[in-house]
Formats: sequence, structure tokens, C-alpha cells
Amino acid sequence: MTTYLIRAASVLGGERSDLYLADGVIAALGADAAAAATTANADGVDVVEIDASTLIALPGLVDLHTHLREPGREDAETVASGTRAAAVGGFTCVHAMANTDPVADTAGVVEQVWRLGEDAGWAQVRPVGAVTVGLRGEQLAELGAMADSAAAVRVFSDDGKCVDDPVLMRRALEYVKAFDGVVAQHAQEPRLTEGALMHEGVVSAELGLTGWPAVAEEAIIARDVLLAEHVGSRVHICHLSTAGSVDIVRWAKARGIDVTAEVTPHHLILTDEAVRGYDPQFKVNPPLRTAADVAAVRAGLADGTIDIVATDHAPHPDEDKDCEFAAAAMGMTGLETALSVVVAAMVDNPEYEFDWADVARTMSTTPAAIGRVAEQGRPLEVGEPANLVLVDPDATWTVDPAALRTASENTPFASDELPARVVATFWRGRATVLDGEPRARVGSRS
Repeated sequence: MTTYLIRAASVLGGERSDLYLADGVIAALGADAAAAATTANADGVDVVEIDASTLIALPGLVDLHTHLREPGREDAETVASGTRAAAVGGFTCVHAMANTDPVADTAGVVEQVWRLGEDAGWAQVRPVGAVTVGLRGEQLAELGAMADSAAAVRVFSDDGKCVDDPVLMRRALEYVKAFDGVVAQHAQEPRLTEGALMHEGVVSAELGLTGWPAVAEEAIIARDVLLAEHVGSRVHICHLSTAGSVDIVRWAKARGIDVTAEVTPHHLILTDEAVRGYDPQFKVNPPLRTAADVAAVRAGLADGTIDIVATDHAPHPDEDKDCEFAAAAMGMTGLETALSVVVAAMVDNPEYEFDWADVARTMSTTPAAIGRVAEQGRPLEVGEPANLVLVDPDATWTVDPAALRTASENTPFASDELPARVVATFWRGRATVLDGEPRARVGSRS
């Protein structure tokens, strides 16, 4: 097996150190790394040396919210293409959402998705199980069977749809306690958002588009944190997007409720003003909000109220986006741009004291902890799994939709220049990306 000697990487943006990766782990650090590499080379082991003197080393990124579309919508994405894009974006683990066809609401389907990820070889795939059968919100899915399956599901979500029935939500929260699971809620009161196309506000009124009011998100979050408190369970809020939602989560945490929340990269940087051109690339659920909401979610991420960044990577084929705004599908790709957008919105923003250690916390360590993925988000120390990413913080790159590794081109950042570039990604000690280019495992699905 090829081993790697990473020279002079800045660990979490701090002190520089050598790292030697062998047998799937970080085998040595500092002065011991070069010595270990020399010994291995003398024993006939292939050692690849990487100059990381201008690079930052982070634990491999973990996405708690990825749509891989397989099974059922392979025209938009497959597990192989989605995880290849993930690796290029610096991710070593993604959580595949349940709104596939068939829905991932049984042990059989989640095991299929998990095995497709193992076969593809780009990143670890942790399936997310549906909360309700068929995402219909009528009856709980096989939560226990999915938890006991080979996929070891610990996150359950009807994402794309809200579990709006409070009795069902309560039962789900009670059920997952048995195996330390978490319900991840898509907070959207359906009656308040019928026919909604964008954020309800000044811009929607001027454009004549049906609005999606902030209260539709906030009301569900308020209900669910109280339900979680009542039953003593964990609840996770998907793609939080409003200032009011930040306030509710902050209140719940101060009260001691076991709630975590995520924000997407696009909600950290884009506003509803982007919709003025009626470009379907900016149509997403929840919708892009106001500048005040963007400021609030940034502040919430900086102060820890919002725990993590999750991409909500939602690929669509051209025909689902290249149409009139009202008919277009909701969603944006995000795996390959996520890290750069977070750097632009937070790290390079002097308003916040948000550094590379915070990037590691919000994009690796904490999402791994929420998803109960023991081998991910680990410190870069001897004996730990060799899941890590090397980033050039001074590089810039221009987003070309056609050059992205995802199977779909629906990015809101087309032609934008973004900071920071992933140079190399290592999963289980193997380079999935080198010099910014994916490197397929022999025999893998590419």
C-alpha cells in the first residue's frame, strides 16, 4: 500500500508539522514522521512525499446533509459521482438523505446506499433513514431495523418534507432514544408555504412571487425543541435560515434542550436579492432570506448557536432547472464549493473571529459527533484514522459548472471567484484527491 509523508502542513492553521500516513492511520508526526517514512522506504514501501509548506491540514470534512439521488434519480447524481464531488470538496464522509426512489425507509434500501458508497471508494457514506414510510408523514418507518442494519443509521429525516404531525414527531423522538439516534427536521409548516417560490418579503412582493414566510420555519423549530425537551431526546434542525430561528435555538440551548442546528453555505452568503433575475439556480428550500437573516446566521455560527455547516447538496438535471422559475426544482449543488464559501463568509470576514480551527469544528468534528460517526472528525494525532484534507488558503478559483465533478451543474456560484482550494483529500489513508484531481481506487465505481 502507498504511504504518504506530508511535509510541514499547518495543522488547523496553527503550527507546522510533518505527518506520515500508513496502514490507514496517522502513523507518526513531527520529527518521527520523516524517520518512519525513511524506514518504510528502506523496507520497500512506496512513500509519496507531499510539500505542504503552504497548506493547511484539517480533519476530513463531514457533511450531515447530502442528496446523492441514488436509487431512482441517477440522471441527477449517483453515489459514485456525488462522493467523487465530495472528495474534491475535501469531504471524507457524507450523510445521504432519504428522499430517493424508493425512499430509504427500510433496512434494505439504506444497506444498498451504504454498499454503493463502499464500492465507489471516494468517501464514507452514512445513509439517513426516513422518519416516516414513503416520506408521507402518516406512519413511522422501520427506524430500529435501519439502526440495526449494516448501515448503522443514526440520523433520521424526511428532509424535503416536514414531519408536521406533532404526535408522529413525538413518537419518532421517543423511538430514536433507544439507539442514540437523532431526528433531523426539515422545519417547514406546510400550510403556511403552499405554492411558495421564494422568501416572503419586499422582494417577493415586487416580483409577484408567492412568499415562504420566516414564521413557517420558526414555528416548527419552536414546537420541536419543546417536544425534544418533553421526551428527553435529541433533535437536529436542518438548514436553519432565519434570524428568528437562530433566536429560538439560542433560547433552547440556554434552557438545556438537546438541540443542534445546521446552516448551509448558500444561506451564509446569498440573499433574496439574487432572485430578482428570476434565475432558477437561486431557487432553493428553505429560500434565500434577507441580508438581516444572513447576518444573524453568520453570528449564530460564530458564537456556536448554530453547530455546523451542512451543504444540502441537491443536484438536478438541466431540464429541471432550465425552465421558468415557478416550474423549476428547488435546490443547489454544494459539495465542491462549501469550504470556499465558508472561508469567504466567515474566515476571511474581519467581522468574525472565525479561524481554521472553527472550520474543523463546524465542518468535521461536530457533524461527525452529531451523526455518531466514530472514525470521522478525529484530531490529527498519532494513531487516529488518516481522514484529512490539505487546503491552500491563498489560492483562488473560478467556479465552472461544467468542470464540477458532480453529475449536475446547478450551482448558484457559476463564474464566481472563490477563495481557498482543496489540494488533497485522504480517506482511510488513501489519497482520493491529489493536486486537486480525483484519484479513483482500482476496481471502484467511478
